Amino acid sequence: MGYRSRLPQLDGGLFLTDGGIETTLIFHEGLDLPEFAAFPLLRDDDGRAALRRYYEPYAALARDRGAGFVLESPTWRASPRWAERLGHSLDELDTLNRRAIELMVELRDEFSTDAAPVVISGCVGPHDDGYDPSVLLSADEAEDYHSVQIGTFAGTEADMVTAVTMTYADEAVGVTRAARAAGMPAVISFTVETDGRLPSGQALGDAIAETDAATGSGPAYYMINCAHPTHFEAILEDEPWRERVRGLRANASTKSHAELDEAEELDDGDPQDLGKRYAALAAKLPALNVLGGCCGTDHRHVTAVCELWPRG
Repeated sequence: MGYRSRLPQLDGGLFLTDGGIETTLIFHEGLDLPEFAAFPLLRDDDGRAALRRYYEPYAALARDRGAGFVLESPTWRASPRWAERLGHSLDELDTLNRRAIELMVELRDEFSTDAAPVVISGCVGPHDDGYDPSVLLSADEAEDYHSVQIGTFAGTEADMVTAVTMTYADEAVGVTRAARAAGMPAVISFTVETDGRLPSGQALGDAIAETDAATGSGPAYYMINCAHPTHFEAILEDEPWRERVRGLRANASTKSHAELDEAEELDDGDPQDLGKRYAALAAKLPALNVLGGCCGTDHRHVTAVCELWPRG
């Protein structure tokens, strides 16, 4: 189905993705997102229209620049634990995850070209808090938990799943195994603190190595998200694991996770500075070619990243 047998971003070339969807919808669009969840917007036409408006500038940017686009569904919180907290049954959760991919298909059909392929990714979020989890799952528990959402994605036109803001290796292992069982490529995106380590305290390279060892190098590739480049650029030593990092969705702000969690105003940083920092990372992360943003970023930041990214 689609690109499941071979993700086009694995063959190189620039691919863009979107920015900080939740922070954009809350701070720029004035929407209320309980539990930082965007997927409930899929319940009605107004919500779907708001999501479409959010994605359109990014998809148009990729099309106009001849770049590929990874279209990440608004389902970071659309898993059983969070659905229960938001008052949704498992049947309703399944329906909303399917509606998310249906919206992605509509956008793909509108914006994809031969020169700018659109890859649909079912976004998977952490079981617990994305900054400071209080409950840590075993790999088996994580596989069981995430198989619900990933099983839904497997029955849609999604090409892959991306686990975003993973805070420890066991959950990443569980997601990868659940995706493999469902016949879908998986991408794992770890977040790091200001010292370049995962919230669990593990070194990024060690988390990648552990996940690969436990899954037979199961993830198609890895990403880093929800951290500013200044938080991790110093740890990018000349080690083999750097070749496994193909994607980056950085925060606009240099603040720590704890500071962002307490912030009442949006820190959208400097789009041009962020673009320059991405460009500087090209030499340190030789496989890097999937570029977007996370908290505080919007289409201005991704445009700057695209314009300043070294081509050739």
